[in-house]
Amino acid sequence: MAVEDTPKSVVTEEANPNSIENPIDRYHEEGDDAEEGEIVGGEGDGNVDESSKSAVPQSHPLEHSWTFWFDNPALKSKQTTWGISLRPVFTFSTVEEFWSLYNNLRHPNKLVQGADFYCFKHNIEPKWEDPICANGGKWTMSFPKEKSDKSWLYTLLALIGEQFDHGDEICGAVVNIRGKQDRISIWTKNASIEAAQMIIGKQWKEFLDYNNSIGFIIHEDAKKLDRNARNVYTA
Repeated sequence: MAVEDTPKSVVTEEANPNSIENPIDRYHEEGDDAEEGEIVGGEGDGNVDESSKSAVPQSHPLEHSWTFWFDNPALKSKQTTWGISLRPVFTFSTVEEFWSLYNNLRHPNKLVQGADFYCFKHNIEPKWEDPICANGGKWTMSFPKEKSDKSWLYTLLALIGEQFDHGDEICGAVVNIRGKQDRISIWTKNASIEAAQMIIGKQWKEFLDYNNSIGFIIHEDAKKLDRNARNVYTA
């Protein structure tokens, strides 16, 4: 489905939006507070001007619910076990909720170096140990700082808009904020299904008009070999 820019709406908060651990500049419910002396909800003459009622905005459900996660670099150095600093931020399930969140979240070029910001299907944790991710892998692209914001947005829109032919194979995406370049990766479920992985990689390049070669690394290889893990597929 196409994801269009729509007015902001309010969604349920899963984490403290004012925390410095959160990638959020501002987040609030929108509405007009009563002015001094205004009677709210009082009894009147019973006549209601129907034309003055605010129309309830139409909601556009997504095929899946998605959750933003944030890994705070300030906590990474203090942890003894990987993943302890990883926190869910918000979950959204409609187009309106997505834009309400996106417009109030810090974009990649505003995040501190070392931060990792994820968007995964709801109930899938962005960890190798998650049962749905365990047998998968990831495609990765690198971007100069000035291009990471747009590339991250276009990746999100492709994911939540179900633009991939093998969307059921996708777990989510992450943007890694690093020194000279940022990285964006798409995590998938079954690394052994080469045909599906190749189609995902090629379509992602088309969506972002990315001309460089990209590689696919299996999570199990990354766990065992760390930085020495090699691409098993390229697109």
